Amino acid sequence: MKTDFVEIFQTVRASLQPYATLGFSNRANSETTYDLWSDKNVVIEGKQRNEVFFASVAIKKGHVGFYFMPVYAEPDMKNVFDDNLLKLLKGKSCFHIKKLDELLMGQIEDALAEGFRIYKEKGWV
Repeated sequence: MKTDFVEIFQTVRASLQPYATLGFSNRANSETTYDLWSDKNVVIEGKQRNEVFFASVAIKKGHVGFYFMPVYAEPDMKNVFDDNLLKLLKGKSCFHIKKLDELLMGQIEDALAEGFRIYKEKGWV
């Protein structure tokens, strides 16, 4: 069980990094923040966009924030989350992580894979 925020951040970032080779790019890549964006020109709900946020991880004061836009873009995605991950969801798309074990990390990795599948299906990446 990881409780050090730097360790948690680095572990989650390591799971995000492979997606940078699958059509996403970084806006922030530092020791405390890492994010992924699609630079594809798309129309979402009638609005033209030249980028779409996918996910990020950031060290905050009292937690590590895992921001995951697919859960906001596709609310039914919450139904596939295990309760351990869902109880960390604060607001619409931010998970507050204070402790990270292998089970929770596996759920984050599964969510990333499903989110990527959804973005690919929608043509957003």
